[in-house]
Amino acid sequence: MFVIIGFVVVTGSVILGYVLHHGELGILFQYTELIIIGGAALGTLLIANPLPVTMSIVHGVLGTLKGSKINKEAYVDILKLLYELFQLAKREGLIALEPHVENPSSSAIMGKYKSFLDNHHAVDFLCDTLKVVLNGGVPAHDLEDLMDLDLDTMHNEELKAPAALSTVGDAFPGLGIVAAVLGVVITMGKIDQPPEVIGHSVAAALVGTFLGILLSYGFVGPLAKNMEHMIAAEHHYLNCIKAAILAFAKGAPSVVAVEYGRRGIEPHERPSFKETEEAVKSVK
Repeated sequence: MFVIIGFVVVTGSVILGYVLHHGELGILFQYTELIIIGGAALGTLLIANPLPVTMSIVHGVLGTLKGSKINKEAYVDILKLLYELFQLAKREGLIALEPHVENPSSSAIMGKYKSFLDNHHAVDFLCDTLKVVLNGGVPAHDLEDLMDLDLDTMHNEELKAPAALSTVGDAFPGLGIVAAVLGVVITMGKIDQPPEVIGHSVAAALVGTFLGILLSYGFVGPLAKNMEHMIAAEHHYLNCIKAAILAFAKGAPSVVAVEYGRRGIEPHERPSFKETEEAVKSVK
């Protein structure tokens, strides 16, 4: 939502300032310049990146429009879920977790927490790690190394999309110059025309440079940064799960293990100790 609001603010501010300077609004709408810049940018994206990264960019951009689903409510849900799983393991033994981690979508515990099930990275990370715990024989420090390896691999993979989009954003000013140069070439072919015709043609050519810079710094660059923030939020969410599982694997009581997870949450999203205590007490 805020991404769309930002787009409106950027576009509205530029257009309003231009109109207040008594600029002719129609001259800014040069669809041919957009075709040159946009088409060239898409081409550079396809040249530089394999298909999975390109598709990740598309999904990432759509994700920024929807906004991050990781908030305080999602963290309360994951803490409650972890508490339920840990309590089940304490009461009935680790083997009781097997049906839940083997088929999380049909789990009576995990099925109560939609925010968790909708996050396939979190589901895979939690279930795969608990499967290792179920197999036994893995010391806590080795389990931590295993989780860190998984987190680093996922994080590096996810960062490829915003990095690629940022590279395209950096290319937009240069592509805008390309469009402007082509406009100047066209203008030179009209050198025998009246001054007003030449002036209009030069103005149209300069719009290419304007669009390239605006798209780079007003839209594409900020979109890439927004994607990075969403990936960072996902990383913190998984780190919360990691901290709780590691504490549980070391033998901490369920409440204490959940507290380890809570302490790994960023302060602006972290539920208070009392909120967490009330949440786990409400678990049936």
